[in-house]
Amino acid sequence: MIEVHGLTKRYGEVTAVDGLNFTVRPGEVTGFLGPNGAGKSTTMRMILGLDTPTSGTATVGGRPVAAQPVPLKAVGALLDAGALLPSRSAYHHLLALAASNGLPHRRVDTVLEEVGLSGVAQRAAGTYSLGMKQRLGIAAALLGDPPILVLDEPLNGLDPEGIVWIRTLMRRMATEGRAVMVSSHLMGEIELTVDHLVVIGRGRLIADSGMAEFIDAHSDREVVVRSPQAEALGRRLTAAGAVVRTDSGDRLCVTGLDAAGIGALAASAGIELHELTVRQTPLEEVFMELTRDSVEYTSDKEVAR
Repeated sequence: MIEVHGLTKRYGEVTAVDGLNFTVRPGEVTGFLGPNGAGKSTTMRMILGLDTPTSGTATVGGRPVAAQPVPLKAVGALLDAGALLPSRSAYHHLLALAASNGLPHRRVDTVLEEVGLSGVAQRAAGTYSLGMKQRLGIAAALLGDPPILVLDEPLNGLDPEGIVWIRTLMRRMATEGRAVMVSSHLMGEIELTVDHLVVIGRGRLIADSGMAEFIDAHSDREVVVRSPQAEALGRRLTAAGAVVRTDSGDRLCVTGLDAAGIGALAASAGIELHELTVRQTPLEEVFMELTRDSVEYTSDKEVAR
């Protein structure tokens, strides 16, 4: 478990992180989101003991990372896939990490197999593509078989197969009872993968809730209904108190009545349905609306809007 209490980081007069409180729990994938400049990387660096907080605490497994006897057994992290010696092979990069943490050498072969790099393990890491470096960084994070993972933009540079692979890996890690914290700007993947969301902006907490609860609280839900008797159905739905909008000739968008209620009403009236779908605002739109006032870097067109 990762526990963050009152975490604050100031650089002179600039407050990068401002009194954050949140928990990353075992058995869940927690998405850590925020616009550029929100303080995500600084927060993760403080969690990992790479930066010192101005005030507050961040603990991993009940203690600071610096107090862990074997850090890689406590938490595995990917912050920068390029943080390696380019002339060193992937195998020897991981071997050095294993030796420095007192880990058995066999773990190197295990994690190389896990990330799909066994066949190129003797190549210099500097010759790797960005996607291959990401896989190597994830291998390093897994080296100590830790109960906690912290991954910053792990999807960068991965092809579609690689994206599915890392998504499956994170879900499996959570299913095994590990705590997984992931930061990414790919909202579609976050929506598919995570259980819980922590959203920050300008260093402050904006939201801390389950994925479903977050979308329910910040988006509109409507039911899309398609019927060859759309006009008659629309009248009956309106009479039942629903708000009905015609999307096309035979398609209605309905709020104020759930899918079960619409289906029951149509059945009682003998109205044939060709579609009955619940439609929710996607995470990307909810996130952009919620963090609109926290965005520091925008294009001229965005400013004009």
